Amino acid sequence: MAGKITVMGAGSWGTTFAKVLADAGTEVVLWARRRDVAEGIAATRQNRDYLPGVVLPDPLTSTSDPRAALEGAGTVVLAVPSQTLRHNLTAWRALLPRGATLVSLAKGVELGTLKRMSEVVVDVAGVPQDQVAVVSGPNLAKEIAEEQPTATVIACRDHDRAVALQQACTTGYFRPYTITDVIGCELGGACKNVIALSCGMADGLGFGANTLATLMTRGLAETSRLGAALGADPMTFAGLAGLGDLVASCSSPLSRNRTFGARLGRGETMAQAQAAVGGQVAEGVKSCSSIRELALRHGVEMPITEVVHRVCHDGFDPNEMAGQLIGRKTRPER
Repeated sequence: MAGKITVMGAGSWGTTFAKVLADAGTEVVLWARRRDVAEGIAATRQNRDYLPGVVLPDPLTSTSDPRAALEGAGTVVLAVPSQTLRHNLTAWRALLPRGATLVSLAKGVELGTLKRMSEVVVDVAGVPQDQVAVVSGPNLAKEIAEEQPTATVIACRDHDRAVALQQACTTGYFRPYTITDVIGCELGGACKNVIALSCGMADGLGFGANTLATLMTRGLAETSRLGAALGADPMTFAGLAGLGDLVASCSSPLSRNRTFGARLGRGETMAQAQAAVGGQVAEGVKSCSSIRELALRHGVEMPITEVVHRVCHDGFDPNEMAGQLIGRKTRPER
């Protein structure tokens, strides 16, 4: 992959992905919004705010100057939250190197427009779809930063671009696969956040493995239905960007969405749950509304997403969740 790779966003996942790139021998620059974070990384080789205790490799450099970060980049990785991507990318648009591959790490569907993240990038940056790639899969940042083995999916309509990024981030602990199904990859990543919220709520309510397995399986089914309506490859949802990401997010205490949901299930308010995950709203809390609207627009039934939306935005009691789902009209599984 020609030129350096710039990662725009020094949160836990952005920092971790930058570390992966550097460990793979790629020249990488990490942009941090806050100057103190960028300077702290340069001085201590750690991002103590978002990834404490993890030593970052020397080839990784950091800056808070977007112009310096983006100059000469052959690939730009966008590592900002889904609902802020449009705002941030608008500010960086004039600085983007011509022809650079733009890579989204965000997992969500934009509120209002109902666009997937790659569609937001195309819309704002004014680039063709085959210039945009997305990364998704069972990618809990802390575990990857600790170099625990994992795999991921790089999706791009231009297979050669996906392969180039694959080569740039392959390490002894991080194994990327490539696909061309951008739609399925993005929907799997966005919808699993909502299903993870439901699994967290179920855990907070004291339900066990049967309930969690039911939510994960039926959550994957409704994700697949939405994917089919939007033209995704059904096999994508059986892979890392579908089932793999879903299992990790729904079962791990490291998952912000699962943790947030568990707090709600135990009777905490939205504000209390937000405080428990470091003051940040879990992605699924916002995306459940846009995914619900996307499903309604395409006539797709997504009952788990509907219930999560009602809990997060309509004051619905999580205790009513099981009754609402189990009490639905019986039907064949397929």
